[in-house]
Amino acid sequence: MLAKDLSLLPRSRLPLTKLGLGCAPIGGLYQATSETDARTAVDGAWDLGLRYFDTAPYYGSTLSEHRLGAALRERSRDEYVISTKVGRLMKPDAGVRPGDNDWAAPLPFRAHYDYSYGGILRSHEDSLQRLGTSRIDILFVHDIGRATHGEKHDHYWQQLTAGGGFKALDELRSSGQVAAVGLGVNEWQIVHDCMQIFDLDCTLLAGRYTLLEQESLSPLLEACERQGNAIVIGGPFNSGILAGSRKFNYADAPARIVARVEALEAVCREFSVPLAAAALQFPMAHPAVVSCIPGGRDLAQLQQNAEWFDSPIPAELWQTLKQRGLLDDAAPVPAGG
Repeated sequence: MLAKDLSLLPRSRLPLTKLGLGCAPIGGLYQATSETDARTAVDGAWDLGLRYFDTAPYYGSTLSEHRLGAALRERSRDEYVISTKVGRLMKPDAGVRPGDNDWAAPLPFRAHYDYSYGGILRSHEDSLQRLGTSRIDILFVHDIGRATHGEKHDHYWQQLTAGGGFKALDELRSSGQVAAVGLGVNEWQIVHDCMQIFDLDCTLLAGRYTLLEQESLSPLLEACERQGNAIVIGGPFNSGILAGSRKFNYADAPARIVARVEALEAVCREFSVPLAAAALQFPMAHPAVVSCIPGGRDLAQLQQNAEWFDSPIPAELWQTLKQRGLLDDAAPVPAGG
């Protein structure tokens, strides 16, 4: 398996490189990223053969979409795939400050949730303009779910269902304005709920099927494989804890998570395998998974991700993780090599 190898979405046959570029970091997630470093990261991804790029209006309060669009504008549009997200409308707000919602240097726009028919169509059109492109390939509904919205979940769920949000997605797909639609979420349960009432082409699942977490194996990933809902793995490092930081789920990692990661890392050391390499490669073994999109803040980080993704890992490592109870017995694992 190589980073630049292609997978096809089962429904639309849209080709995604197995390794893509998650573009939250070029929007300044946690720390500022310069224009130069952002452009170098996108150009570097291209030079490595990566042709799938994921962004969102929320990333950097539209900064990520602007930067990605500028970096790709001179490329042939048929050579790459872009996914972005709907569910938030970005409205001008001079009160936005550095550090708001973990964006180090956001543009002066504040997010307002809107999953309605009109909100979905407006968000799609706004993203086309920010990206400077005639089409978006994949449109994900961003951050819907009960854990995300708490007591307001039912309100936003009604916007998506009775309020016509799903209808708008279906119209965009049916008309050919987008090739595929789905969810971009951190909660696997909401994906399973949505699949009961709407045909999802693909789902960007962030942090819920990783070397650290496999709870979503059943029933979600089983259903995804059966129904052709392809999975794009976001957050393969669980916000960084599997790549050397102490962040987990966008916050400081609790002691139990740190202890589990230390156990995973100990096994990886026995086989002289970087923990981050195992984290990138593990989810790709599941037949429902088509791509993995770690973030890349600069060229060095991007090249390191690609090296980890392509590096050989012996089959014995995965077997040892299962024997020590660190990996779900039912989880598919990569072939050794």
